[in-house]
Parts: sequence; C-alpha cells; structure tokens
Amino acid sequence: MKERIKTAIIGGGASGLFLASLLQGEDIALFERGERVGKKLSATGNGQGNVSNLQVEDGGYFSYAQSGETLAKTLVKKYGLQSLKNHLQRLGLLLTVDERQRVYPAGKQASAVTDALRFYIAEKGVRIYTGVTIEKVEKTKDGFCLTAGEDRYYAERVVLCTGGKAGKHFGTDGNGYRLAQSFSHTLTPLYPALVQLKTQTADIKSLKGIRVSPASVRAEYDGRQKELMGDLLFTEYGVSGDVIFRLSSFISDKIDKGVTLFINFLPEFTGEEIEKAVKEKSARYPQMPFGELLCGIVNNQVGRAVSKKANDDIDKAIDLLQNFPLVVTGSLGFDYAQVTKGGISTDEVDERLQSKKVENLYFAGEILDIDGECGGYNIQWAYSSACAVAEAINEKTRGQV
Repeated sequence: MKERIKTAIIGGGASGLFLASLLQGEDIALFERGERVGKKLSATGNGQGNVSNLQVEDGGYFSYAQSGETLAKTLVKKYGLQSLKNHLQRLGLLLTVDERQRVYPAGKQASAVTDALRFYIAEKGVRIYTGVTIEKVEKTKDGFCLTAGEDRYYAERVVLCTGGKAGKHFGTDGNGYRLAQSFSHTLTPLYPALVQLKTQTADIKSLKGIRVSPASVRAEYDGRQKELMGDLLFTEYGVSGDVIFRLSSFISDKIDKGVTLFINFLPEFTGEEIEKAVKEKSARYPQMPFGELLCGIVNNQVGRAVSKKANDDIDKAIDLLQNFPLVVTGSLGFDYAQVTKGGISTDEVDERLQSKKVENLYFAGEILDIDGECGGYNIQWAYSSACAVAEAINEKTRGQV
C-alpha cells in the first residue's frame, strides 16, 4: 500500500495529539504504534490529568544543553498556561487548580483530555492509524518515505512525537530516537526521571509502608543541594512519594557520582522546638526506654528507627529527626519512570523545533532533551512544543495556497 500525505505525525501521545489538533490544512496523518492514542496521557496525574501548573512559566525545565533550557523557557512563555487553557476550553473542557497550583480538568479525569483531543482531530479529518509502527523514515526528492511493514507512506514533512523511553507499558521504548539518529541527530545520555529511588535500607527496614506527610527531603549531590517538601513513602527498596518524584528530576543523572538524601521528619517545627520537646519528655520520664522516647513526637515506627540509629545518644536522635541520611543507590528505572531525562540534542533544532540537519523534519515533546519538574510541567511542554511546530507548518501550508 502506498499513500501520500502532507504532514505525518509519528506518535499519538500528548505532543502528537496536541499537534494534530493545532495543524491547519488537509492530508494530516497520525501514526500510533499502540492500539489506541493517548494511553500515557490518560494516566497522567495519577489518572486525574495534571496538564499544567500556575508556575510553569517561571522555569522548572532541564536539559544537558543551555540551549535546551532556554528553548523550553522561551516556548513555554510564548505558548503558556493561558494558551493551553484556551485551547482545551475550545475543545469543551473546563480546568481547575488545586492547592499546590496544579492544573486539572474540572472532572479530574485525564481520559477527558485524551477524548477531547481524539474527538476533535477525528472531526477535522486527521487520519489516525493505530497499531502501525513506523520502522523507517527516509528522505526522498519530494519529502519522506515512511515504512511500516509492507506499507509505504509518502509525506512532505514529518514530525517525531514518539516520546522518550519512560513507561514501556505505554509503548514508549525509545524507538523514536532511532528514527532521529538515522538522520544523524545526536542522542544525549538517557536517565529515568519522576521515579522512585532505591537507597540503602539497613536503617529503614522497619519503615516499609510508612508514609510521612509532610516531610522535607534535602538531596546533596555534586557539591550542590536541593530541598523539597511533600509526601514521603518508605518502601522495601528505598523511598517513594511525591517529594521523591519531584527530587528525582534534579538527581537521576547524578546518582552514579553520589547522592545522599537527608530527611526532616518534622519540617513544621524549628530545631529549638524539637530539642525542647525531646529533652523535656526525657526528663519527665527517666525510666522510659530510649527506643520509645520519640514515639508521639513522630510516627512510632519512625521514632524507633531514629532511636536505634542514634544508639542511645539523645542529641544525635534530635539531629536525626531533622537530618536522617539515606544514600541513594539507584532508581526503579525506565519501566516505572514518568519521564525521560535526556533525548535528541536541542543544539540540532531551531526555535520552531525543525531539524537543522534535514528540512521539514520536526520534533515535539519528550523526544527532545527537555524534561520538566513533576506537577504538570511535562504536559505543558508537550503542548508548547506542539504549538511551535504547528505555527511553523501552518505558515508553510498557507504559503503554498
């Protein structure tokens, strides 16, 4: 089978769906290797659809290249939260904001975002090919030839929206990188981000399943440090929870060089307040076993774990309540990660995300070496990058009329 199209979008995730909804003109085709589009998008925000954040235009994006951070900041400011909000409202959605400034569809269902985009692009005539894996993309005299098994598709322009390597069960296994590399594009090192962390477990074996909320966790790495507050969950392999997912964006590529977490179990109290409470309790109950001293001040299990590590030293116990160390040994990897850190080098695309190596080859979303913090930043990037590509292609389309 041979088909001719104007614009081929490879990848039916967030960036691909946004792009298809933003493009003008006819003969647009979207290719998705899975049996349905938007599978990963429908799971975002624990299935509630965290699509952006009120602080998204202030930064919060990472890249190996300075050009990547600058590019993300520029495009997210140009096509920011209000632009995304307007677009989704045109598609029939209302958005709401939670106490942590995260933006969701009012019904708190990520699938509603996927459905709105899916229905809209189908209505505007975008051809959607599901269960089709584009195995090869080759440059031709008039554009590109896309190969999927025995089938060939000929397109004037191609946009790679294939995502990264995180969440293989969503169909994102890094195949898009191979397509980009076939055009001599550079792939940076890849690391899982927004992911649970493995740590030394000798001091926390008794804490499996214990949740501390809020906890403040400080990560020290490479002569730097980053401290965040949120929910912390102890697991059999180490730590999880919202605060760990957020911290992983900063440290996932630094683990091999050495990262230590320091947990403050009582971030709402000053050091003086904690010391006063512990020492007054010790004086009031001189016969109380040291292992029980911190019970009631923190979670009982946490108190016993801290006391055990302090080895009957009350001053050390007080310090450990605010600086409990855990050496990071790894992460749960790409299968459990929400986002990929790294990707196609941003030095090799222009301000509209067109390849500097091949005309009419574009990139959008996670395939590029740009990832965002937890809390809606990555869906916003999917939209903002799609807007940049759509604007460039729409101008070319209008110029051909």
